[in-house]
Amino acid sequence: MKRFFGFPIVWALIGAASIILVDGIGIGGGIALGLPFLIAGALLAAGLGFVLYRVVMRYLARRAVPELRFSSRELAGGMLLGCGFLVSSVAIVAALGGYSIAWHPVDLARTLSFAIALNIGAAVCEELAFRGFLLQGIAQITSPALAVAITALLFGGIHASNPDASLWSSLAIAIEAGVLMGAAFVWRRNLWFVIGMHFAWNTSELLLGIPVSGHREPGLFVTTVHGNPWLTGGDFGVEASLVPVIVSAVVTAAIVARQVTSARR
Repeated sequence: MKRFFGFPIVWALIGAASIILVDGIGIGGGIALGLPFLIAGALLAAGLGFVLYRVVMRYLARRAVPELRFSSRELAGGMLLGCGFLVSSVAIVAALGGYSIAWHPVDLARTLSFAIALNIGAAVCEELAFRGFLLQGIAQITSPALAVAITALLFGGIHASNPDASLWSSLAIAIEAGVLMGAAFVWRRNLWFVIGMHFAWNTSELLLGIPVSGHREPGLFVTTVHGNPWLTGGDFGVEASLVPVIVSAVVTAAIVARQVTSARR
């Protein structure tokens, strides 16, 4: 039994499934019950996610977790990259006439609390599941590049049931989020970096008044969409725009080039 549970795909799937379940119960239940419950549920899901990660890695994978060592530098770097990526993509769409953005906050404290709590839980749980468990488990029996590709497709696939999702939106998320965050994790080998990326990306998008992967919530701005969905992403949000796909390809290429250069030194 130890050999079975110690096989990388087994512990990766068990770990990812347990964290996704906790995420669904904590955040989904909190949204249904109201803001105080969302804050509590999201923070509880994040906390339990960290506990489950350590337990599965220790008792099933039987390995240490240096990738979970907290680093404020890695967290801040990831947040800067995630926010910069999202804002630059939105700015390009707006410059091309796809978005008009106006400051229009409604209940500032509630909006900020909702955005921060929701995305703490989502960023922590999804990164522990996909870049923590699945990517590392698959990489142990294949290669980091193949693990990034497989987890990217899985990451895009879980968004296929979101409101206004399509085959294109799932593929776009696989490329711009799955590949980019996978490459970023392989580069930094620190989960706090990709947690920061994920949190800043989603929070910035929500506060700009743009649907986050099909989910629209009140933000600090109101973003009005104009023109072709290939430019704007339509009702799904900017993730379904061709712009962030192109931007992510450039950023990912830069990350890979940096890794290759470092490896040659």
